[in-house]
Amino acid sequence: MSITAAMYSGVSGLLANAEGINVIGNNLANVNTVGFKSGRMLFSDMLSANSTNGSQIGRGVQIQKVDNIYAQGAFENTEVVSDLAIQGNSFFAFAAPNATAAVATQDLAYLSRAGSLRVNSSYNLINPDGYEALDAKGGLPIKFPYKNGTTPGDFAKITAIDGQGVITYTDYAGNSYYYNGNGGAVLPATTTNYATALANGTIAVVNPTNPLGLIKVGGTMFKSSADAGVPTAAFTAAVNTANGSSEKLYSNSLEQSNVDMAAQFVKMILTQRAYSANSKTITTADQMTQEVLNLKQ
Repeated sequence: MSITAAMYSGVSGLLANAEGINVIGNNLANVNTVGFKSGRMLFSDMLSANSTNGSQIGRGVQIQKVDNIYAQGAFENTEVVSDLAIQGNSFFAFAAPNATAAVATQDLAYLSRAGSLRVNSSYNLINPDGYEALDAKGGLPIKFPYKNGTTPGDFAKITAIDGQGVITYTDYAGNSYYYNGNGGAVLPATTTNYATALANGTIAVVNPTNPLGLIKVGGTMFKSSADAGVPTAAFTAAVNTANGSSEKLYSNSLEQSNVDMAAQFVKMILTQRAYSANSKTITTADQMTQEVLNLKQ
């Protein structure tokens, strides 16, 4: 096997480790991004060439896959009631900005762990990029009732969101109501009405069986793929409501990035050293080639 093969092995190492440092850099850039899930680069060896006596010599390295790490990040307490964090493996479900129709099936929704939610001028519950949070019954965008600001039940502000995603809000007079679904009748916040709110107006969550199959689409959003295990069925309160124990919502909280800075810096050092070592392989192979050329002298 020629010495130049070592050069190509070194080049493969340079290319792979350059992409590896990109993944590390992206992780560190998003250390303060709410709901961000870090990535990791997986490498694999390339096809080996047969040598004498059944031996094999490797031909370098290649990128096998970039995985997302879905470990739960730490929760930060906030002063905003509609800031939400999820304990468990579920994701908030969203429709595209300005959507009015229901999201037909769960696999068509945008998914995110970032729960910084606000009510916009159209009285929809949205994230900072305008994506609309869905209710669990039917997958409709959450839209609060509002006529003229002076009717009993017109939305004024959110006052509480419980562990299963039931929203309590007040009207202009300070009366409390439960959110009762998009277009649902006004529902006073009484003990007897809680079950109705739980069945009609909770914030939708989706629990993929294989989160590694989700696809990043930016803005801390994910979309489903065939490998993600997101149901292709419609949204229902029975399936898409947090159970309040293993899957629970926390108001006045946000999930922080799960990037471990110390671990990323260690990986950065190792990746930089690997890059340097591969460049040394190339220069050493070049020097050996020069020795061969010098034999004629």
